[in-house]
Amino acid sequence: ILCMERWVSMPISFKKLGILLQEKGLNMFYLRKNGISPSIVDKLQKDEGNIDTRTITKICRLLNCQPGDIMEYIPDDAPAGEGE
Repeated sequence: ILCMERWVSMPISFKKLGILLQEKGLNMFYLRKNGISPSIVDKLQKDEGNIDTRTITKICRLLNCQPGDIMEYIPDDAPAGEGE
């Protein structure tokens, strides 16, 4: 059974993507012009939702970069179970 819950912040951040685009003299519209859907670009800008690995691959091809150049894992403040 699929349960719809309120979105929570994701442990993967795409803030590095914006920085890389800026360094290359590009912006998020470049991604849209090259086949990344507006809804995915919106998710990337807001750091919300899930991004498919196929999309990550396409972005890396467009920008000639590695996934670590456009995203990073942001760990939770405390391990599960602590502070309860």
